Amino acid sequence: MQEVKYDEIHRQLRDSCRSHSLIVGRGGGALFCESPDLWNSREVLGAVFGFDKFRPMQKEVISCVLSGRDTLAVMPTGGGKSLCYQLSALLLGGLTIVVSPLIALMREQVAKLRPRLEPLGTEVLALHGDLSPEEYGKSCHKLEACCGKGRCGILYVSPETLSSIRLRHLLDKLKSHVRLLAVDEAHCVSEWGHDFRPDYLGIGEMRRTFPQANCLALTATATRTVRQDIIRQLNLDKPEILIGNFDRPNIYIEIRLRQRGNAQIEAFLAGHREESGIIYCFSRKEADGMAEKLAGRGFSITSYHAGLSDEERTDRQLRWLSGEVRIMAATVAFGMGIDKGDVRFVIHASMPRSIEEYYQEIGRAGRDGKRADALMLYSPGDASKIRYFFRGKENFVQAQMQLQEMMRFVARRTCRRQSILSYFGQNTLPWRTGGIIPPVRCCDVCAGMVGAAGKDHPRRKKA
Repeated sequence: MQEVKYDEIHRQLRDSCRSHSLIVGRGGGALFCESPDLWNSREVLGAVFGFDKFRPMQKEVISCVLSGRDTLAVMPTGGGKSLCYQLSALLLGGLTIVVSPLIALMREQVAKLRPRLEPLGTEVLALHGDLSPEEYGKSCHKLEACCGKGRCGILYVSPETLSSIRLRHLLDKLKSHVRLLAVDEAHCVSEWGHDFRPDYLGIGEMRRTFPQANCLALTATATRTVRQDIIRQLNLDKPEILIGNFDRPNIYIEIRLRQRGNAQIEAFLAGHREESGIIYCFSRKEADGMAEKLAGRGFSITSYHAGLSDEERTDRQLRWLSGEVRIMAATVAFGMGIDKGDVRFVIHASMPRSIEEYYQEIGRAGRDGKRADALMLYSPGDASKIRYFFRGKENFVQAQMQLQEMMRFVARRTCRRQSILSYFGQNTLPWRTGGIIPPVRCCDVCAGMVGAAGKDHPRRKKA
């Protein structure tokens, strides 16, 4: 049955590409091209993944990967990073290893990919610490069988699992089959990144096991310093560096001094009662308290943080994704890899730890391209809480510098959007210099809602 489906899809791709003078081949259990223009065909993208066109920069990233070059791609949240290595895996054949920091994200992607790729003879697997010994062993056996038959495979692994002796022994046997090593959330490898994870440091060493494989590093937030550190830590060889547009013009950015706490949030939510959103809180206790208080006021809300069991987190996330629950009160543990287009607002109940963290979190709003709002409430005491949290961290100095940048951003009385873009090294044209964003939809400063003394004016009416 699988072979019949593969042949049918392969025939359709051959027919659809013939008019473009493209040649579609077959080998290694994967689709591959003998022309560098294959990825321009919308039919190829649609037949397997169900999309009718590429998002900005996806084509360029895939092109670099297929040419055999190491690549660092900085693509905004919601830019479609995962498709870059998924489609590349199909076109390259062999085994693609994807390093992902979150088990929940791995599970979600595997569940979505299997129905699409298994009919093509492609095995999609995940190895991580939450698997039972029986499940782990079964997945390892499937992986060996897949490579033994010359079929295409995509293996998701956590950085902790990648450094384990058992997996290293397995991959050493399969090293000749590895074509691509994809590192998702690559900023985690840098001590200058906002979410440094020491386990990521072993990835660069593992690259030596697969000398014939190129590496694709992906992240949504990386300053010049972080980009240079990613290249060094992952041992990228003369990489192609592709940087997307950081601007999210549909998101209105607003920052207010926190004076009445929950009352300010309730006033904001009164205008978004039927909409989906996220409220980021500093701690687990604050997330639970926020959810309890707002639920008592009649809002559809639940909480999410690392203190919940796997079953509780999964249940609450699914209820929010389905729309059964409209608002998620969460810590930073929530949001990475979430694919929900109709999030209309993101609230920060206190100041985030860094501009990178802030940008990534507000980027979870408005992925459908429609208007969305980002509201931050801050107080002078937020910095002290964050500094206390930093104590004992390996990258304490870097974290302090990022906090200082965040504090300057909050205090600044110039265009919020331009400040964020400048931080990431992007010089675009805001509304003042001919851009497309009217001041009322840019930020609170441009809309004239923040006075020189930093006092809040009444909230703007919706445009």
